Amino acid sequence: MKPELCIVLPVLNEAPTLASRLQALQPLRQRGVRVIVVDGGSDDDTLVLARAHADMALVAPRGRASQMNAGVAACAADIFLFLHADTQLPEQADALVRAALSGDKVWGRFDVRIASANPLLRLVAALMNLRSRWTGIATGDQAMFVRAELFNAVGGFEDMALMEDIALSRVLNRHSPPACLHTTVSTSARRWEQHGVLRTILLMWRLRAAYFFGADPAQLALKYGYQPRPR
Repeated sequence: MKPELCIVLPVLNEAPTLASRLQALQPLRQRGVRVIVVDGGSDDDTLVLARAHADMALVAPRGRASQMNAGVAACAADIFLFLHADTQLPEQADALVRAALSGDKVWGRFDVRIASANPLLRLVAALMNLRSRWTGIATGDQAMFVRAELFNAVGGFEDMALMEDIALSRVLNRHSPPACLHTTVSTSARRWEQHGVLRTILLMWRLRAAYFFGADPAQLALKYGYQPRPR
């Protein structure tokens, strides 16, 4: 039977935490939500773990955009939710998404909370959510969701190395402003803690500004620390 909601997780070398993240999604699966993991060429046990704990696990060319597009192509559903591997959904995410799209909204996102006691990261998350409400731009950490019909009509994510979430938000905004849910998803603070909070904030600001002024997303991705797609 065709699922109403499909969750697509793009992953790369997430073996240390993937099993627990997917276990957290089992109540949603029991209620009929389909979970698809799309691996970008991991060299650890990510794919093995995905096959054990998801409805489907497949491999696609590296890059969140291409991986998420591949996940959509593999699942016929009414709504797609795009979830980063280090982000955790609220318990009733399926009901919240259905309610958010029951009216005239055709896409949306959750507020985000960064899983850290650092007060600066609480401020960062609050500003991210506020900025998103002002601009109608969502980020991948906010667990974007969209009606399948619209996602396919606009051609899905542009196949770019970084900023695919911002690019898609701009396209979707032409059809409706996002449903901005106050309920939070929780995302890992690992990047912030690994590279330093202030340093990461400044890096993200520089990358966004560079993208706004036309910089190549592939070069921005390298500066962000993404592994390039094998040629």
